[in-house]
Amino acid sequence: MSIPQVQSFVSSPVGLLSLKASEYGLTHLQVSNLDELNPVVVIESSINLMPATNDACLQAQQHINDTVVQLTEYFAGIRQTFDIPLAPKGTVFQQQVWQALRDLPFGQHCSYSDIANTIGRPKAVRAVGAANGANPIAIIVPCHRVIGKGGKLTGYAYGLGMKQWLLNLETAQ
Repeated sequence: MSIPQVQSFVSSPVGLLSLKASEYGLTHLQVSNLDELNPVVVIESSINLMPATNDACLQAQQHINDTVVQLTEYFAGIRQTFDIPLAPKGTVFQQQVWQALRDLPFGQHCSYSDIANTIGRPKAVRAVGAANGANPIAIIVPCHRVIGKGGKLTGYAYGLGMKQWLLNLETAQ
C-alpha cells in the first residue's frame, strides 16, 4: 500500500533538491534535474489508496518545512546534526546501514568495511556498498561520509565533486 506524500523543490548550494515526505517523516532527499520539475507541491496518491487526510498532508508539509530550515542551517555551517523524522523505505539490512550512517559523527568519515563491522556483518562489505548507494535521503543520511579504505573518494550518486564539497563543508567547521 502506498502512502501519500508531499513533494517540494528547494534551491541549495549543491543544486536543486527534491524533498518528499509522508505524515511519518522525510522519505526522500535527492538532487534533482530541472527537467523533472513539476508544480512546487505535488500530492502523490495511488488508485488503491483512500484519499489523504488534510492532517496527513499538513504533517508531511511540516516535515518538508523543518527539513528546509535544518538544511539551510547545515549549509550555513551552523547545524551539525539533523533531528527530522525519517521514513525511508528499505529492507531491514538497508535500514541498519542507513542508521549506522546517521550515527557517524559530523566531519568524520568511514569505509564500507567500517559500516559492515558496525552493524555486525563484517563480510557484507559489498552489500553495505549497495545499501549506501540505495540511500534515498542524501545529506541527512550522510552516505557522502563513506570513502575508500585508503582515504580515496569513492563513487557518489551525485558525483565526486558534490561529495568533496560536502566533506569540505563539514571539515571546515
